[in-house]
Parts: sequence; C-alpha cells; structure tokens
Amino acid sequence: MSKAELRKKYKNFDKSVFSSKLVENLKKTQIYKYSKNVMIFYPLPNEVNLLSLLKDKTKNFYLPKINGEQLLCCPYNEGDELCKSCFKTLEPKSEACSKSIIDLVILPALACDKNGYRLGYGGGFYDRFLETFCGKKIVCIPSLLVLDTVFPESHDIKSDLIITEM
Repeated sequence: MSKAELRKKYKNFDKSVFSSKLVENLKKTQIYKYSKNVMIFYPLPNEVNLLSLLKDKTKNFYLPKINGEQLLCCPYNEGDELCKSCFKTLEPKSEACSKSIIDLVILPALACDKNGYRLGYGGGFYDRFLETFCGKKIVCIPSLLVLDTVFPESHDIKSDLIITEM
C-alpha cells in the first residue's frame, strides 16, 4: 500500500472518540509534565481533539498557522479569535512567535508507524517546521492506527513518543 492509499483509507477514520483518553495518557508523560510551552493543533472533525489541554493553566499553548509553505506557531488561549486557513482549518489571529520557545509539539496524524513516523495529509508543513525544531515531538493516536509502516521518506521526521488510548 502506498502513502496515498493509506491517506485515503484513514482520512475518514473518526479519531475524535479517543480524545479524552489520549489527553489523559498524554498528561501522565514526563515530556508533557516538564514542558512549559506546548504547540497543539485545532482539530478537524475526525481528528483527535486536544483542546481540553487548554484548561491546564501551568502551560502556555500555541497553535499552527500556515504562511505560504511555512508553518508558524502562534500563542493561543481558550476563547481567542480564530480564522479559517486556505486548508479550511482554524488558525489563531495572533502574531507568530519563534518556535525556539516551544518545548513540545503534538503532531496531527492520520496514522503513524511503530517507529514514530507519522502519516500526515501530504503537504509537508510539519516536516519543514520540524527540520530545525529542537523540542520534543509526540503523536497522540488510537492504537488501531499504529501501523507497521507508513512508508517514511528521507524528509520525514519521526516523533519522540506515541501516545495511545491503551
């Protein structure tokens, strides 16, 4: 199976039903506990929803924003104004900041493999963002979507940890 076939197969899998357990398991990790500045993503309808993390007032949260071919990180607090991006995802209206302050990025994924490589939507935005990122990277995903391989390519950057509902 190719990456394109995997994307087609898993694009409509409803990962949102696993959200509360994934958030609970994420909060138990040392990486999360010791991170002060955390970048999450605003979920599409079938994606894992991590927005309940925003209630954790011991952390600063950030959301991605698309700017041309680049992914920027922007401060975000619950209730801040959002707008639709060119990909119909919700993005913050706040100004971008340096990604060097981010301790942890939680990556969106359609699926991932046992080695930590994720299957994204194919735009390469996160891989370009992660090329020069020095913090930790986590994928929160249902265990059913942890595959043997997602056919990583040389430009793909793997996560440091996979969190499942188990």
